[in-house]
Amino acid sequence: MPELIEESMVVLDLAADDKDAAVRVLAERLAAAGRVTDVEQFLADVRAREQVMATGLEGGIGIPHARSIAVTAASLAFGRSPARVDFGASDGPADLIFLIAAPAEGGAEHMTILASLARRLVHGSFRESLRSLSGAAEVAALINREVGA
Repeated sequence: MPELIEESMVVLDLAADDKDAAVRVLAERLAAAGRVTDVEQFLADVRAREQVMATGLEGGIGIPHARSIAVTAASLAFGRSPARVDFGASDGPADLIFLIAAPAEGGAEHMTILASLARRLVHGSFRESLRSLSGAAEVAALINREVGA
């Protein structure tokens, strides 16, 4: 099983005006890494999930996610947005954005990743490391160590 996130799936200067643009950038990274076979299908699945409930969390965090037939392996892409992107959190837009992609039949795996990530994000030290690390490889290693199953 591949690692949850690879260096190529980390965007440290995510330039996006809104959540759709931010999710597209991250989805394209997943596609380039061979984790998503059809970007448009995956984006439609993420948008459908977003319509059910906002995926913004307090503290500047966005966690868009979806199960999709276009996903080949449970994966996570990460973006750090200096401009911040609105994912519907009560305290405002997010600068830390995690895109969780899970295969359509991977329901339990999807929830495991989401729960593990949420448990880590309550720790200020984890959030601060994500905001301060300067290299994509360092960020990927941190996320795999802290969140990876």
